[in-house]
Amino acid sequence: MFAPKNVCPVPFDQQPLNEYLELKKSCFFAWSVLSFNKYINTVFSIFILFLIFVIPIISIIFSNKISLFYVLFYSVLSVNVIFILLFIRLYLGWSYIVKRLLSATVFYEESGWYDGQIWIKTADILTKDRLIGLYEINPYIKRIKYSLLICILLLGLELILLYLI
Repeated sequence: MFAPKNVCPVPFDQQPLNEYLELKKSCFFAWSVLSFNKYINTVFSIFILFLIFVIPIISIIFSNKISLFYVLFYSVLSVNVIFILLFIRLYLGWSYIVKRLLSATVFYEESGWYDGQIWIKTADILTKDRLIGLYEINPYIKRIKYSLLICILLLGLELILLYLI
């Protein structure tokens, strides 16, 4: 995976393909690249886990001034906001990587912020990077966009219900 120094002057950890592999292995981003069924199961598991932690916090904040229904409602609302933030972070991380993979040039820093360089990818590296970006990462980004859209629609529905109740 690592391109030789005579072909690619970009440091190992700043090469787009290596950034993609590191992001794919990271704990936070790894669950977004699972198969669809595992992804859905993981999202629901994380939702339930967050809900278990948020319910006591909401019940302490309101300290028995509201019913159990409202505690559950505000807990689901809070977890939904957390999920929106998680999906935004996932989207930003993956879109940064796909932008670097699809680009014909790579901006990199050899030793610090003051000595930035631009490297123009060779044709074969550009082709390989674009194939990975288009056929591996774009489906993950679409999945994250749909998940984010569902969370935003649920948040809107929850806010409408909150107004009506």
